[in-house]
Amino acid sequence: MGEADLPRTYLAQLVAQSFMTVDKFRAKFEEVTGLPLNERQAFRWLAGEVKTLPYPAAQQGLESMFGRTAAELFAPPPLASELEAVQTTMTFDSPRSTHPANGTPQTEGRLISMSADRARNFLASTEGSNVGPQTLEQLYEDVKAVASTYTQAPLSSILGDLVAVQERAFSLLEGRQKPNESRQLYFLAGVTSGLMAKASHDHGASHDAMTHARTAFVCAENADHHGLRAFVGGLQSLISYWAGRPMDAIRYASRTGESDQRNSNTSAIWLAISEARAWATLGNTEKSRQAITAATELRDHAHPDELDEFGGICTFSVPRQLYYAADTLAWNSDKDAAAGERAAVEAIEAYETAPAHERAFSDEAGARTDLAIARISLGDVEGAEDALTPVFQLPPALRIHGIVTSAKRVHRVLTRSIRDGHARAGLQEQLELYSRQPLAALPR
Repeated sequence: MGEADLPRTYLAQLVAQSFMTVDKFRAKFEEVTGLPLNERQAFRWLAGEVKTLPYPAAQQGLESMFGRTAAELFAPPPLASELEAVQTTMTFDSPRSTHPANGTPQTEGRLISMSADRARNFLASTEGSNVGPQTLEQLYEDVKAVASTYTQAPLSSILGDLVAVQERAFSLLEGRQKPNESRQLYFLAGVTSGLMAKASHDHGASHDAMTHARTAFVCAENADHHGLRAFVGGLQSLISYWAGRPMDAIRYASRTGESDQRNSNTSAIWLAISEARAWATLGNTEKSRQAITAATELRDHAHPDELDEFGGICTFSVPRQLYYAADTLAWNSDKDAAAGERAAVEAIEAYETAPAHERAFSDEAGARTDLAIARISLGDVEGAEDALTPVFQLPPALRIHGIVTSAKRVHRVLTRSIRDGHARAGLQEQLELYSRQPLAALPR
């Protein structure tokens, strides 16, 4: 057995030698110690993802189970030659009956995932440089998998994978590779850092989001990738917009746009329409309309590139463009509510009829809040409530920062309205309750 094939901790090695599933390991630990051990913590122990040893009671239980000190258990496993001489003192009932083949589908899936992680690390260590064609191809597929599902899945379900992919890209860049391989790695690291910026923003951590975005921009510079620079500019504009800094949103959108007009992927459209939305918050209707027109013209000339091929948030789709246009018009709903209503309906219908890979629960929710704002301005409070029903039905795990902020925006518009006081009060109460149940805390 080669060193690259070994589990990451001695504990994981001993568990594997005993043909134990993670569930069996947890059950035995709880039997010995009387302490609970959740699945996430068990995987962190096995993978060595802890900076300090567990509490003394947990250490004593593990030492009793395996006949080794806690320091030994959480250290990397011995070399293969030493492992052959190791005799564990564990006394489990019928260990062969707990072989992974007899585990639950969920456990089997976890074990397959852990095995794939080991295979990725092995790939990286066996090619000519620390990065070869197969390693790059695997990293590309991993980035694509996260990017394509980001707009459709709860943040909590993909954050772990996203962090792992970003860390893998950074680790590879810390090694030595050929210049062309470095450029590809910087591109992939830039995409994952951009996704981490969006994840931080969705959780309401705008400062962390900007840190990731700046890292992504540096990666784009090192990759010399015009499309990625534009993508990061779009992210920085988005983060600034939702943080209530419209001038920064305009600066990021226009600055990147000026330097990368030669870029013709869909991120260029994102820059233009982001500028439109930010100008609208400042009450500059003329400039916002000019930017909407510019975005429409850029759509006619856009040619998807390798960034667009990732799909999901990396592609600025037509439905998403329509949503941004509706969001722009919503800021001027008092003067042109009918146009705002038409734009929001068009965006919603575009999402409802779009292919599955173009759906985005957050942007669809945003379009529905824009429709509600337009209808409130038109005096149709009941119609606004109908528009918001799918938004209210989103579970807390999907109530990201932008959606909750949009709901609060509807509440402000509703509060200023003087029409239909009874219906307004009912909708106000729903919005207030909704805003008190934001995105559930992320696991650490």
